[in-house]
Amino acid sequence: MQSNDPTASNEAQGQGEAGGAELEALKARIAELESSNAELRDTVLREKAEIENQRRRLHRDVEQARRFANEKLLNELLPVYDGLEMGLQAEGGDVASVREGIALTLKSLIKIAENNGLVQVDPVGQPLDPERHHAVAMVEAPGAAPNTVVNVLQKGYVLNDRLLRPALVAVAKE
Repeated sequence: MQSNDPTASNEAQGQGEAGGAELEALKARIAELESSNAELRDTVLREKAEIENQRRRLHRDVEQARRFANEKLLNELLPVYDGLEMGLQAEGGDVASVREGIALTLKSLIKIAENNGLVQVDPVGQPLDPERHHAVAMVEAPGAAPNTVVNVLQKGYVLNDRLLRPALVAVAKE
């Protein structure tokens, strides 16, 4: 059954035109979204490459820092090294001058160590501290309080508040 109604034909034609316009709008929207998607994909790839480059730079910088971390300290030690070599090359001389040279070299070495955070632990007269001292002997010490360090056999060392080596000490008996 066919309808001969002219208004029905115009409605179908209007719907077809409206559907075509809607289809064109959807196609335009799809093209816009695809373009936006491509831009976002490009941005993500660039950011990923930048992060990878930063990771490589950081790895290289950490490796360089590790390899040359002690460069400053070693530069400071070079004069001590030179002084010891000169002392060994010196011929003749008396014991007093050699001893004085060794004392100056040791003083220089201690100063460099202190400048780099190393502190000697020399606890004579202090109470025994098991965290920083290692008692190897108990001795009779008239006039000294019990468990007091009376003799240091080997000095201890602390680096920036961390114990490197405890002092080996003799302690007064009770």
